[in-house]
Amino acid sequence: MGRGWRGRGGWQQADLPSADDAAAWFAGRLPDGWFTGAPTVTVDREEILVVGTLPALEGEFDDAARASAESGRISRWREQTRDERIDIARQAEHRYGRKVAWGATLGGTTELFTTLSVPVMTRLRQPERQVLDTLVAAGVARSRSEALAWAVRLVGEHADTWLGSLREAMSKVDDLRDKGPDLA
Repeated sequence: MGRGWRGRGGWQQADLPSADDAAAWFAGRLPDGWFTGAPTVTVDREEILVVGTLPALEGEFDDAARASAESGRISRWREQTRDERIDIARQAEHRYGRKVAWGATLGGTTELFTTLSVPVMTRLRQPERQVLDTLVAAGVARSRSEALAWAVRLVGEHADTWLGSLREAMSKVDDLRDKGPDLA
């Protein structure tokens, strides 16, 4: 399973290797010509998501045809790069102790593939459960789990600036903690 693997529970958070250099590592590791620029690399405790922009389509398309052509080109890129992406992902998983997911963007189309769906345990009181049940009853979601994921996405979209500021502040705390005295 790679270095640091802790059996059934996987990596413990304190044991996770730093992934601060992941964007630079992928920029240097990925083959030239895959994307039109450096890919977007997003890291959390379980997963590294690498999404790059493919070269623009040539030719004239109406809106529906363009969406189909973009999806088809992304699908072709996915198939053509599969073996090499698997090799790169294995190297990154060993280096960073996280699964690697991939995606591609072309025009107005973004498709993600091989992404994780991680269970998250939470305790909700009745008012919160009623919100989820209302979303299920209204057909917005098929289950409480899907309703909760929908609600989290909605909050993320509408609180993006605030969440970005919070992440930046947390990063500064991590930097200060790293500069602090070594208590070991």
